[in-house]
Amino acid sequence: MSDVGGPLAGVRVLDLTAVLSGPYCTMLLADMGADVLKVEPPSGDVARRWGPHLEPADDTVSIEEAHSYGGYFASVNRNKRSTCLDLTDPADVEILLALVDEADVLVENYRVGVMDRFGLSYEVLHERKPSLVYASIRGFGDPRTGLSPYADWPAFDIIAQAMGGIMSITGADADHPMKVGAGIGDIFPAVLAACGILAALNHVRVTGQGQLVDVGMYDSVLALTERIVYQQSMTGKTPAPQGNTHPLLCPYGIIRTADGFVAVASPTDNHWRALTEVMGRPHLADDERFSTNVRRVAHAAGVYAAVEEWSGLLTTAEVVTALDGRVPCGMVNSAAQIVTDPHVAARAMIVEVPHPSGHSIDIVGEPIKFSDTPTSAFHPAPLLGADKPGFLSREGLT
Repeated sequence: MSDVGGPLAGVRVLDLTAVLSGPYCTMLLADMGADVLKVEPPSGDVARRWGPHLEPADDTVSIEEAHSYGGYFASVNRNKRSTCLDLTDPADVEILLALVDEADVLVENYRVGVMDRFGLSYEVLHERKPSLVYASIRGFGDPRTGLSPYADWPAFDIIAQAMGGIMSITGADADHPMKVGAGIGDIFPAVLAACGILAALNHVRVTGQGQLVDVGMYDSVLALTERIVYQQSMTGKTPAPQGNTHPLLCPYGIIRTADGFVAVASPTDNHWRALTEVMGRPHLADDERFSTNVRRVAHAAGVYAAVEEWSGLLTTAEVVTALDGRVPCGMVNSAAQIVTDPHVAARAMIVEVPHPSGHSIDIVGEPIKFSDTPTSAFHPAPLLGADKPGFLSREGLT
């Protein structure tokens, strides 16, 4: 989109992705100003059909238009355009190859071998355009950079969360593994892929040579869950879930208040002393059981009991006010609370975009801020096949 602005203005991206991981990656690039052309099959990205959906605002909008894409698709496909190509049709493959000639980046998240069957493998495209950055996001990576025994397995967020280790330390106990509520098994690989694409673009700038940027969802979640590996290595013990507290830091968790909960983090001795002073119990900072972080971890039950003896007499708002920036803390916000938080407004972290139903919807804004090249506009996710198969630089494309 030409009026989005941003530091990636002029970078042209072919987006052959679907569902969440790939679209989130290309959304990040689009938010930073890249010209992203989403190439969809005639049936569209399957996520278009996933809700929630809005009903028509009035009788000028049909049900089909209103349901043309749900919230899932709308959230992660903003600032892109859409064109339809059937990559099983040789004529459409030729169109895509012509687009590759103009593109700087291609991103896909098909299963292993699919692009090869289309005649669009990394090797084919690299030979055709050596400067092309080709990025893939797959459950278990691309065999070109390391052949996983699971390479042919399909994967979704929950699979990556399970196999990457994060479920092994999330939840109340080892008998009840818990996935993280947000789709981090898709979203974190997307962020790493965007990071890798930017690094590869710099390599093109220096050498003129593109390359394969390969991100595995399993690998990404393992990287996100990094501490379990060194804990296992150094202690010989397998980390396990322990609810809302931390195995190495204390206090560092969720404490109960008279009407809810607050997150509190006071792992350093200075923060702990500040917390005890706010609580009116400064003697706890000098208590032998609690005087260092290591001792507090060993006596964590006593630490949390002492803190909740104080916090349980106050409302959540009163606890936050009492801590007043002296001690790291935060309310456990719901979506309803987030939309009214002045921080969110000040940081433009919720933006309103039109919806085909005739209504407008709120989506999350751009978390990466730039002083000189800020994103200046947000466009809604595109209607299926709404654009010509070309980039903005091509004559006649709007």
